[in-house]
Amino acid sequence: MIVVVPARAGSKRLPFKNIALLAGRPLLWYTLQGAREAGCLADLVVSTDAEVIADLARAAGARVLMRPTELADDTASTEAVLLHVLDVLAGEGRNDDWVMTLPPTSPFRTAGTISAFFEGARELPDNIDCLMSVTETRGDYWRRMADGSFQRLFPDAPRRQQDREPLFEENSAVYVTRASALRQTGSILGRAVRAFAIRPREALDINTPEDLALAEALLREAGRT
Repeated sequence: MIVVVPARAGSKRLPFKNIALLAGRPLLWYTLQGAREAGCLADLVVSTDAEVIADLARAAGARVLMRPTELADDTASTEAVLLHVLDVLAGEGRNDDWVMTLPPTSPFRTAGTISAFFEGARELPDNIDCLMSVTETRGDYWRRMADGSFQRLFPDAPRRQQDREPLFEENSAVYVTRASALRQTGSILGRAVRAFAIRPREALDINTPEDLALAEALLREAGRT
């Protein structure tokens, strides 16, 4: 299995978010450290367009692939980045059956969770192409109608939260995808998906200054700063 960390420089809501400092360390560091603790750093590739990110990744012991310009803007998909990595590795004679995606914006994702996804992928039946991380929720969801009114998404759901059936939100912390399905479908999800629920803290995704401030507060609370 190849592990890919997509870490481009650009970000509109939080400039250079992938190396924004969290408790004095670049955000990317937390993902690289988790991969190291899970024993998969040797199979990890950081895909980036910025030398400052590349230097950080190399210093941590990860391999770096500089992505082409067309994969460095806001319109570039994660799938295109993954396929670029797979193509480069295939040119070197390496053809992995699975690709794990670890976005660097999930600093609380643990080594244990990464390892669990490695094990989980080995147990997937042949008709499942992807194992993705999700977060359980029992929220009460509403949608806005064309006339401006709001309609409950599940009108028959119990009013008490503890009585509702859980829903699961895709949180983007971890994906494991069959490389063949990724090539055939162009989707990180492939054709059929199974999910692995992780804790809400692990699922925290840093995209804004407010997200970063929340992460700082959580680290202070845990006594890790």
